[in-house]
Amino acid sequence: MAMAGKRGTPRRILAFALVVVVGVCLWLGRGLNPALVSEWIGGPGAWSGPIFIGVYAVSTVLFLPGSILALAGGALFGPVWGTLINLIGATLGAGLAFLMARYLGGDWVRARAGARLAAILAGVESEGWRFVAFVRLVPLFPFNLLNYALGLTRISLLPYLVATGICMFPGTLAYTWLGYVGREAASGGEDLIRKGLLALGLLVAVAFLPSLIRRWRGR
Repeated sequence: MAMAGKRGTPRRILAFALVVVVGVCLWLGRGLNPALVSEWIGGPGAWSGPIFIGVYAVSTVLFLPGSILALAGGALFGPVWGTLINLIGATLGAGLAFLMARYLGGDWVRARAGARLAAILAGVESEGWRFVAFVRLVPLFPFNLLNYALGLTRISLLPYLVATGICMFPGTLAYTWLGYVGREAASGGEDLIRKGLLALGLLVAVAFLPSLIRRWRGR
């Protein structure tokens, strides 16, 4: 009994810490408008990258649209650093939401899950990181909701984060580049036609990913 209590202590501490994180996120998220993030940060600087990553992570936890932030990241930091910063922020937010669902609601949901939900969870868990990779590559699934839903499964955190980060790269790159092109157009940059066509090509490639993946899985 004593050993069981000791094993449960870290879980209770982590659950309490996550409750605090949720409260802080909700407090920070009051009135948060993703469309004004770039103006609030005030342009590139020594702390602009970490600040933007934090804002992106909090926005992900609060179900705010990441596409607007990805566009802002491209406009602020350019295609290379913008993609990296957007990807880190989105992956960090996805991890926070995953842990919140797991330690604040996972046991409660499992204890009350019916046969159908239990079968769905078991099927997802049997696929593991492959399921995470699939739903991240296919942009038809709601990103923010999936973060919490996947936290209810027994998929391990590290494979979840790795699959999330790698498989979100194509979509993140497309939106970041589009934000960069928008900034260049607004500032009268050069070679806008080529940059615009590349942005369009990236978006089309991401849009066709679901059908390509279905064909590959069907073989």
